[in-house]
Amino acid sequence: MKASRIPLIVLSLAAAPVFAADADLSLTNDSVKGQVNFFGTNSDIQVGTGYTYHEGSRHIGNVDFHAQGRTALGNLPTTAGIGVRAFGWDDDRLDGGAVGLGGYATVNIPTVPGLSFTGGLHYAPSILSFGDSDDLSSVELRGSYRVIRNAEVFAGYRYLNTNFEGRGDLNLDEGVMAGMKIFF
Repeated sequence: MKASRIPLIVLSLAAAPVFAADADLSLTNDSVKGQVNFFGTNSDIQVGTGYTYHEGSRHIGNVDFHAQGRTALGNLPTTAGIGVRAFGWDDDRLDGGAVGLGGYATVNIPTVPGLSFTGGLHYAPSILSFGDSDDLSSVELRGSYRVIRNAEVFAGYRYLNTNFEGRGDLNLDEGVMAGMKIFF
């Protein structure tokens, strides 16, 4: 049954760009992640979905819902979002998930057109975790450069960790990443 869900997830991610604002693909040494966001930076909300395959047959899915808006950090134009990111993961005999509260901010550097920095943080305490997860933390940092009007490349760091009640913790995904984002 679990194997039959994989083609459905891949098919839905492949069809999603038809309705999407942007799609990105990132790689670490041990994982590959695809993310599709459905609204642009001028929208008041952001909804997205993603899938990560981690070496060793670990599958991680996420669904995002954030209120977003434009602001300034000092004199730097910034897009910020606050909301939830729901995670579900499966790793051989263990599985779980969580609904993390948090947000993100993308700061554009006006003196270097095309350069931006993004940081995101989501945390789910035990009350918002299920399955084998007792809590979950997600951090993502990236520096991006827009190469052409509708595409950018980025590099950064991704960290996704869950704790088990009385049994330690597991880094679901961690590492230096590189990737590209396409805007539609």
